[in-house]
Amino acid sequence: MITRLFDIFVSFIGIVILSPLFFIILVLIRSEGEGPLLYKAQRVGKNGKTFSMFKFRTMVVGADLNGPSSASTSDIRITRTGKFLRKYKLDELPQLINVLTGQMSIVGPRPEIKKFTDLFTYNERKILSVKPGITDWASIWNSNEGQILEGAEDPDKVYVERIRPEKIRLQLQYVENHNFFIDLKIVILTIKKIIFRNVK
Repeated sequence: MITRLFDIFVSFIGIVILSPLFFIILVLIRSEGEGPLLYKAQRVGKNGKTFSMFKFRTMVVGADLNGPSSASTSDIRITRTGKFLRKYKLDELPQLINVLTGQMSIVGPRPEIKKFTDLFTYNERKILSVKPGITDWASIWNSNEGQILEGAEDPDKVYVERIRPEKIRLQLQYVENHNFFIDLKIVILTIKKIIFRNVK
């Protein structure tokens, strides 16, 4: 109950406070051409239910139909504005709407596309027993997935072989041991990671 109240409070306040930033981002996206301003990414949520996860559109229209589902930082499908949004994770901000409506939580395993959840073992399906979130332990560990995929001929293969195993381990760790205070710690560490990501 406390987690849901926290989600509602943070997502509502976040949307209100960040609304001027949302407007600026939407203007920048529109300045690069026609197309939807938001991207509705189909993801698998709690109990295996599919939902539309909102993101600011960072790729050219139709990018999801022309190329792998995983993208490196230099993927030619990413727009100029999209590169900036992805670098600072600003493209994820519309997911506050998903949190407010109850489809996601502030903290929880990052939701996957169906072709990757179909690979789950029986034990790994525990990940789907909780609401997916905007951030989790795996997000902190792998805050710049695009760099790992840089130069890969098959980004999806590299994702499955090099990123997915540790990501699943950390997500299972969260599912098996999480509470409100752990969620607060993850939020704080995520903010620090974004702010100081370029500090050596």
